[in-house]
Order: sequence, then C-alpha cells, then structure tokens
Amino acid sequence: MLAAALETLGLSKRFGRAWALRDVDLGIPTGATCILVGPNGAGKSTLIRTWLGFERPTEGQVLVAGLDPKRSLAEVLSHLGYVPQRPGLYPGLSVSDHLSLAEKLRPLFDRDAAAARLSMLGIAPMAMATALSGGQQAQVLLSIALSCGADILLLDEPLASLDPLARREFVAALEKLVRDADATALVSSHAVLELEGVADHIVVLGQGCVLLSASVGEALTNHLVTSSPEVDSAIGRYRNSAGVDLALVHSSESPIRDGEQRASLEDIVLGYLSSAQVGRIQGSRDR
Repeated sequence: MLAAALETLGLSKRFGRAWALRDVDLGIPTGATCILVGPNGAGKSTLIRTWLGFERPTEGQVLVAGLDPKRSLAEVLSHLGYVPQRPGLYPGLSVSDHLSLAEKLRPLFDRDAAAARLSMLGIAPMAMATALSGGQQAQVLLSIALSCGADILLLDEPLASLDPLARREFVAALEKLVRDADATALVSSHAVLELEGVADHIVVLGQGCVLLSASVGEALTNHLVTSSPEVDSAIGRYRNSAGVDLALVHSSESPIRDGEQRASLEDIVLGYLSSAQVGRIQGSRDR
C-alpha cells in the first residue's frame, strides 16, 4: 500500500450555516480496506459524496486516484463503484434489466459474476425491483458494485439492510475482491466487529472532524484501556457492554499495569467518539 487511492486536502463542506465537514485531511492507501466510523450526522455520507463529485467542497480539495472530480469527473467515476446509504432500484426494471444497464455503462462489468452471486442469494433475474425487499435491493446493488471492475469501492452503510448471514457473506466477498483485484474499499459502517477481520485502516469522524485515521495495526498497538478513574490523559471515557467504566489512553513502552489491557478496535472507536461528545478531541490525527 503506497500511494493514496482517496485523498482530502483541507476539506470543508458547509450546508447553509452548518458545517458538515471541517478541515479534513485524509489519505486512504491503495489496496486498503478502510472502515469509516462515526455517529449519524458526523459527515460520513457527505465525505463519500465529495469523492463521487455529488457534493463540491466549500473549501479544500478531494482526489480520487490522483484526480479531482471537479475537473475529471468522468474519469473519476470510471474508478469508482458505489452503493448509497439508502439503496434503491428503478421500479420499472427487473434484476436482469439492472445488470444489462450496468453492462452498458461499465465496460469492465462482469455480468456472469454478478448473476452468479445473486443466484446464490436466491434473487431471481426476472424479479421486478418493486417485488424485492430492502435487503434484496441492497444485495443487487452490492453485486453490481462488486462486479463493475472498479478499483475503488465506496460503500455507504452496505451492511445496514442485511441479515447476519448475508453480512458475513458480503464481508467474505469484499475481502476476496480487494485481495484478488488489488482494489481499495472504503466502507462506512457501525458494524466494527464484523469488519475488524478484513479492515486494515480505520477513520473515525466526529462532528465533521477526523478524530483518528490510522492503520488498524497502529491503532491497536498505540492504545490501551484502563478501568482506573484517576487517568488524566484519557482520550475518552465510556461504559462498555458489561457496564464497566473505561478510559482509552495512548499506550507507552512501559509494561501494561494492573487495570490496563490492550484496546480492541471497538474500544478505540468508543473512546474517540466519547471524546468528541464532550468536546475533547485529542491526539492521533495520523493524517
């Protein structure tokens, strides 16, 4: 993973008087699978839409494979496969019609691969879009995105409409595609645990700002959690699923002390998000 497949340079985006993104500097390495995490309203979808050219920056710049969507939109879109947060198909078209449309629009589209995946999921090619559930519609769009020959995938909450088994199947398919095609995937999702095994980069957004951007390995190495209430240098404090109050802290070279343990990826996300909630955005902006 060398050059950045996706970049932002001082990116800010304002809607009316409200800032959705503020001074965002990011570089997502080529070949990475990146989890984009943040609460609703953190700016995740807005960030993705700026790379697609759907939103123009108020300040700063975005780049896709080194190209600015404002100047080279057609070429940028040829690099991208996209699944929106609220998947929707054309009501008057069948599943097969959607594959034909993708075939016309994307020269590298592998129709056989998409059809095989949908067949495995039990989605009939002649089924009309209006007859499909929300989860099935999401699977059609995911199958098209995974088969369109794009080297960069932008997936906005792709797991939200899927049942647990379908989530597991999608994660496996995404891992294989990224590995076999040397693709880059940015996945906006709250499902950190389900993606932890395939992700090698993480970005945490809060209140339109980057709280953390790092490789998963660096994030895990550089953070600890402690149950001690006396830690002054905590990045953030939160309560885990067992009801225990914890603090996320930067790790040091000293041995792990009593009450400390290595942070999981979920711990890291909770710690940074809690820091944003109380206005204490600190540290590890590894841009």
